[in-house]
Amino acid sequence: MNRRYDVAVLGLGAMGSAALYQLAKRGAAVIGLDRFAPPHARGSSHGETRITRQAVGEGADYVPFVTASHRIWRELEAETGETLLNACGALVMAPGHGVSSHHGKPDFVGRSISAAEGAGIVHEVLDGAAVARRFPQFLNLAGDEKAYYEPGGGYVFPERCLAAQLHRAGAAGAEIRTNCAVVGLQQDGSGVRIDTAEGTILADRAVVAAGSWTAPLLGRPFDRLLTVRRQLLHWYALADDTAYGPHSPVFIWMYGTSDTEYLYGFPPLDGSIKVATEQYSTTTTADGVERRVDPSESADMYRLRVAERLAGVTPEVVQAAACVYTVTPDRGFIIDRHPAMERVLVVSACSGHGFKHSAGIGEAVAAELAGTGGTVDLRPFALGRFS
Repeated sequence: MNRRYDVAVLGLGAMGSAALYQLAKRGAAVIGLDRFAPPHARGSSHGETRITRQAVGEGADYVPFVTASHRIWRELEAETGETLLNACGALVMAPGHGVSSHHGKPDFVGRSISAAEGAGIVHEVLDGAAVARRFPQFLNLAGDEKAYYEPGGGYVFPERCLAAQLHRAGAAGAEIRTNCAVVGLQQDGSGVRIDTAEGTILADRAVVAAGSWTAPLLGRPFDRLLTVRRQLLHWYALADDTAYGPHSPVFIWMYGTSDTEYLYGFPPLDGSIKVATEQYSTTTTADGVERRVDPSESADMYRLRVAERLAGVTPEVVQAAACVYTVTPDRGFIIDRHPAMERVLVVSACSGHGFKHSAGIGEAVAAELAGTGGTVDLRPFALGRFS
């Protein structure tokens, strides 16, 4: 006779590993499933570092998630001895006229400042001259920049965060099955049936945190709401890192008016610097994405965005990687019950800005399923907004 679980978590990337950990921590009988063996490089939760900032220009609704995530990562650091969060500071910068857009939100710097003021997050507002004095690594500033600086921002190590949460989930009693693909999901009157390549799993409820595999697994309406975009990460060798100093922040630099006229990056690590941008013009699929980065793609990134903006960076490519964003029409999250299966909670189409929120989302999901009334309002992430 098959064991029946309280909750099955499908997908163990950023959101799934966090939900599994928080559910196991609360004593639920849980099983986590992943078609690969996380941490892995097939989805959206890899690439060595991920930016975190507590005052998010995407909207004040997200702030409780990221503040909870910072707390949880510090707790996990104390429990595991791992370094998960580096609060090196975060700089978000745009032209002073305020018309630049990021993640579909205009005046992203202004929105970040408003979120910080509303939540009491320590921050500074800088002009272009102040940025140039404090952070000489940024070249050819226009002079009219408006910047948000958050000293408590920085970056997290995604692979370490996943591994720590999965380890702690297992220690708390969670069953974890990797290299186990889910091929079907259906609800009956008393629970959820999950069909895998290795057999059937029964659970009272399920959390689907499958990222770019969500739409192929669930079908309507997710197949019309979710779009998969290939994104590239580049690491360039540094000829000189003296401009970066000991307190170099992560940065998001919007130098134009569109969502594609920007780059983001990290402080130097091991003699190289990681930078990237985003694209929303071409689509792909979870299984069909081109994972190889052509050298010409890194060369174009350097020539068009990096060479004249970041001091000491050479065109030598140390590493390059591809990942995927799973994007909704408004570039927001989905955290809601499946419209045809109320025992199935769908978590994460994070549209390229989810990892910083993931630990807090896991906590909110566990509270939601436990019926304990978590402190985060999940209504802004409901499917009904797309009706």
